[in-house]
Amino acid sequence: MAKTPRIPIPPEVRNYVFERDRYQCKSCGKTKLDTQLTIDHIIPLARGGQNDISNLQTLCLPCNQQKQHNLDPRFRRHFSN
Repeated sequence: MAKTPRIPIPPEVRNYVFERDRYQCKSCGKTKLDTQLTIDHIIPLARGGQNDISNLQTLCLPCNQQKQHNLDPRFRRHFSN
């Protein structure tokens, strides 16, 4: 599986994802009032994920750091390790 090149996420896309996800971490539920939020690739680029908006989610910094380049457990059943 080829790694997808990382590109900068434009501010308007970041804002769209934050608004779509209601400024809430998709993993633990913390909001922007509780923690620093980041944009994460659901299927990591290293595992063939795309830079498509449907592959982006809002995660808080601790959840994003914990996930690293691993697959989100909610999507793991669709991929072999």
